[in-house]
Amino acid sequence: MTRPTSTPTVQRVDDKHRYEIHVDGRMAGFTAYRDRDDQRVFYHTEIDDAFAGQGLASQLVQQALTDVRDAGKRVVAVCPYVAKYLTRHDEFADLADPVTPEIRRWLDQTLKH
Repeated sequence: MTRPTSTPTVQRVDDKHRYEIHVDGRMAGFTAYRDRDDQRVFYHTEIDDAFAGQGLASQLVQQALTDVRDAGKRVVAVCPYVAKYLTRHDEFADLADPVTPEIRRWLDQTLKH
């Protein structure tokens, strides 16, 4: 397991449709999204095994959700990790929109292109 010597940093990478978390100059993980009107639909979060167990996914999602709030958008948590995070952090409850069959169809079509 890699222990960070510096503070992890999160950045939004628009051309890849994701937020990345970096530790000591290495990408440790990401949470992927697609924008649908005023909604940011999160569909996958992943942390590299070398960085597991350090709370990086939580830091990543917290900063991503803060960015969504600052942008005036809503959150749709198709990703199970983001959905679980939202249930445990009431401070973001006001941002959450439900995952509907329509959103799932839209996401499937969007990711195919």
